[in-house]
Amino acid sequence: MKKNWMNLLLATLPMVMASSAVAQSAALAGGDTPLTIERMYASPALAGTSPRGLKLSPDGKRVTYLAGRKDDQHLYDLWQMDVASGKQSLLLDADKLVAGELSDEEKARRERQRIYGQGIMEYFWADDSQAILIPASGLLYYFSVNSNQVKLLNTGEGFATDARLSPKGNLVSFVREQNLYVLDLKTEKVTALTTDGGGAIKNAMAEFVAQEEMGRMTGYWWSPDESAIAYTRIDESGVELVTRNEIYADGIKLTEQRYPYAGKNNVKIELGVVSLNDKKVAWVDLGKETDIYLPRVKWLPDSKQLSYQWQSRDQQSLDLRVVNIDDIKRNKNLVQERSQAWVNLNDDLHFLKQQKAFIWASERDGFNHLYLIGLDGNVIRQLTKGDWAVDDVEFIDEKAGQVYFTGRQTKVTEKQLYRVAIAGGKVEPISTRSGMHSTVFADNQAVYLDYFSSLSQPPQVSLHDDSGKRLAWVEQNEVKPGHPLYDYFGLWQVPEFGELTAEDGQALQYRMFKPTHFDASKKYPVVVRVYGGPHAQLVTNSWSHQDYFTQHLLQQGFIVYQLDNRGSAHRGTKFEYVIYKQLGDAEVNDQKVGVDYLRSLPFVDGDNIAIYGHSYGGYMALMSLFKAPDYFKAAISGAPVSDWSLYDTHYTERYLSHPETNAKGYEASSVLPYVKGYESGLLMYHGMADDNVLFENSTRVYKALQDEGKLFQMIDYPGSKHSMRGEKVRVHLYRSLADFLERELK
Repeated sequence: MKKNWMNLLLATLPMVMASSAVAQSAALAGGDTPLTIERMYASPALAGTSPRGLKLSPDGKRVTYLAGRKDDQHLYDLWQMDVASGKQSLLLDADKLVAGELSDEEKARRERQRIYGQGIMEYFWADDSQAILIPASGLLYYFSVNSNQVKLLNTGEGFATDARLSPKGNLVSFVREQNLYVLDLKTEKVTALTTDGGGAIKNAMAEFVAQEEMGRMTGYWWSPDESAIAYTRIDESGVELVTRNEIYADGIKLTEQRYPYAGKNNVKIELGVVSLNDKKVAWVDLGKETDIYLPRVKWLPDSKQLSYQWQSRDQQSLDLRVVNIDDIKRNKNLVQERSQAWVNLNDDLHFLKQQKAFIWASERDGFNHLYLIGLDGNVIRQLTKGDWAVDDVEFIDEKAGQVYFTGRQTKVTEKQLYRVAIAGGKVEPISTRSGMHSTVFADNQAVYLDYFSSLSQPPQVSLHDDSGKRLAWVEQNEVKPGHPLYDYFGLWQVPEFGELTAEDGQALQYRMFKPTHFDASKKYPVVVRVYGGPHAQLVTNSWSHQDYFTQHLLQQGFIVYQLDNRGSAHRGTKFEYVIYKQLGDAEVNDQKVGVDYLRSLPFVDGDNIAIYGHSYGGYMALMSLFKAPDYFKAAISGAPVSDWSLYDTHYTERYLSHPETNAKGYEASSVLPYVKGYESGLLMYHGMADDNVLFENSTRVYKALQDEGKLFQMIDYPGSKHSMRGEKVRVHLYRSLADFLERELK
């Protein structure tokens, strides 16, 4: 079977289709200072001033954002821009807040959010635009914009987490010691809305898989009129209690964690609505089946109805249900999504105020598109369609009858802003520049902030009107003399884009970075940088700090190649569902297609190709080297899953189903059966306090290789989590990887 497929592949190797946006590898204008690994993550940030936490005040008069300091890019202050004048100024210095330690719960939550830094990390505008709530180090601060005064709120003993202002700004809600509290800003009275939290019971808190896999970081939701809060109550007592060793440089920390391994028990979850008037709780009837997920909860605008999304354990069923809080036991099912593989989650449920309908995103026709659906559950019309995907609804202007959304209609490697009429009609492009556009709209008008980047432009932020016209720069971030990147930019390379064909005929996108001072008469070693897992895309026209190491490798004489194999995001369900019930098969085959193409190029040294990835990419590196040693001379595997029975329920069972019904798929998807295929050239690294992909995943591979007498290298980082944060850790890591590649491929 494999031999026949290979013969077909070599006979039909496709032509390269170059992207018109970035058609060929080239350097940019700037200095010619080589980029060292030490400079990659030092301050000031190479990308220049790249604001995060962008918001428009509810009255539309101010743009606010978080910006790292020049001497410490990871210490954030709150800045503002006056929309009328364009003047920018420091709004709140983080030094005005009391520095302190985070609770273990908040540290874990930030790891799930991929948030790293100090100072002001998040903030919330009051509805009247006169005040801002700032959570910091387990404390809550209330900042008056007009008086420029910051006040520490008295929330009582213990860490306050997941804090936010109520919709009308009269109250502050937060979670402390696994219970939900509210603080009245006028009386300064703190009221406990739940009291039974503790031990295995958690109120208003998102469970591990909700945070890590569903993108749900909270466990409670305010009604628009502030009269009630919907919240989850989870019971973790049935989830396996794991005593995990977090290994630090100065000792070992024994951490007990409820970790829901694939095939094992999840939390038991309930959904309640607590009235702020009398603190009485009414419980929603979620049905007889209790082994379920609750990925989304959202109030309707009238504050009388509550929606929730019910997901089956196998993730092949997703229902949108609505209850009236006056008759909370009766459910009305508005939408049913079904799949023979799995139903992807999204955040695009938007109830309209001027008609009894809502906007809903669905992949029911094979691509993620928008639908207008009535509150009776009947589809009124499909708003977008075609062989391309919508990313997110960004803003709904009901008065003008327009839905603004980001998507891939123009090109799958770029994200653009579009709009379509609620009444139906042609999709109209709003953004025009080639690259990636992420937007933040004002609450009540079609004015937006555009966070834009491309391979040749670090992130820029600009203010635009509803037609896409730029009104002002918030941060132009031009790479010119004085910019942190300028001295290195003359050696910066942009890649060639192209397209290959998978064994089933589907198109595979790739990008190839050629070395600095490329000479077509020479042969170059190649580093294939891979992720390969679902819900991710590497082949894009966008700026990424991950590409700094790529640029360093280019300057050392390597080609760097990336291909998005089947299973990757934004290409529709047919492309994604190929991996269902067996991982590491189609993905590896597609990476081999990429290597076959590389070997057809006269300037590629086909005997010196390595593969490198982290997380799912680390898994891919192991599977590729073990299953296809004739394709890859070496591999770098970072924090890999090695045995999917060691990973969590929601992620693993989505793709592999339950271990009891797909035991062969789990075995075939594990790295361990292929260890005997390994010959040489492996480097593995892992954070020894990783609470996502547990360190045991790597130690099992270490032991299997040692038992087989196979030689390999490993670097383990005391105290590091999955994201491998910290300048010193990253400098050591990338120096080690560069040294390994130099020794293995040259």
